[in-house]
Amino acid sequence: MGQKFLIFLVAYLAGSINFAIIFFKLTGREDPRLNFSGNAGTTNIYRQAGIVWATVVFLLDIGRAIAVAALAIYSLEKSLLSWAGFFLVLGNSYPCFHRFRGGKGVANYLGFTLLVAPWAAFAAAIIWLIVYGIIRVPFIASFFMVLTLAIGQALTFNLCFIAVTGAVAAFLLIIYNHRKNIIKHATPEN
Repeated sequence: MGQKFLIFLVAYLAGSINFAIIFFKLTGREDPRLNFSGNAGTTNIYRQAGIVWATVVFLLDIGRAIAVAALAIYSLEKSLLSWAGFFLVLGNSYPCFHRFRGGKGVANYLGFTLLVAPWAAFAAAIIWLIVYGIIRVPFIASFFMVLTLAIGQALTFNLCFIAVTGAVAAFLLIIYNHRKNIIKHATPEN
């Protein structure tokens, strides 16, 4: 039990290191959570600093998630891997190092799944590109991607109840993190 708790804690703490906030602080920029969507994720970094820095932050998020996935694969039974992904997303969303205001967890969930269920990660990335190409709304494309990631994790672990609940929890957390986007998108402009 102690090792499981420790891995989940490490996943949360790793997710709590927000590269976007750190990058903006190191370069003397204003906190990225103060502009546009108010979030410290890749899309908001793109809006504020451009494609190069958004790519750097995205790759750092992916790399961190792969490291957490590797640790979880080595340390946990398979049925609990999706819960390590959930705690990584939780840390990214509510980082203890950044006043519990972070990103939405999409890049982290993608990176985590890349190691846990690579076929699902590649399928999810393709689905994101297709949906975004059609509707041009990043957060809606992310919903399709995250759903694919969650389904991929559940299938990878043969629909084991514990694994499915972890995947569903991560999916619902990411949807919840987008609640402002959903409300803003659904509200007609006057």
